Amino acid sequence: MNHGFDHAMAAALAEARAAGESGDIPIGAVVLNAAGDVIASGGNARESLQDPTAHAEVRVLRDAARAQGDWRLTDCTLVVTLEPCPMCAGAAVMARVQRVVFGAWNEEYGAAGSRWDLLRDRRLPHRPEVVTGVMSEECGELVRAFLAERRPADLGDGMVR
Repeated sequence: MNHGFDHAMAAALAEARAAGESGDIPIGAVVLNAAGDVIASGGNARESLQDPTAHAEVRVLRDAARAQGDWRLTDCTLVVTLEPCPMCAGAAVMARVQRVVFGAWNEEYGAAGSRWDLLRDRRLPHRPEVVTGVMSEECGELVRAFLAERRPADLGDGMVR
């Protein structure tokens, strides 16, 4: 199914693959400006940077803010291969992104509808549009394969759908 974000998700997948090759969980993200141009891209770097906040989404939101010269990313879209965790969903809300697009669902830590729904929480003053399922099979398989290699069979089962 073409959601109109396949090109951006392909770029996020390339970042995810690079993160996986460097030993981080393979999650990638890009930020698009209002014209649909990629203004920031990156992957998870918790292991390589030894930084618990170095999730792909946080890294690209920081880079996009620098590129735009403003922390308010009101006309921007965050595209990520896996449903954001609470930290990343919170960062997207605080950055005021217009839209969050993701591929695979994250049953363990997802905060965009699976475990929690922080992005659409009516108590928050900003709620981005949420688009799900873009290239979901490819995004999910990348994480599932990575986890299967590194975790015992009883860990991570069903984390990604």
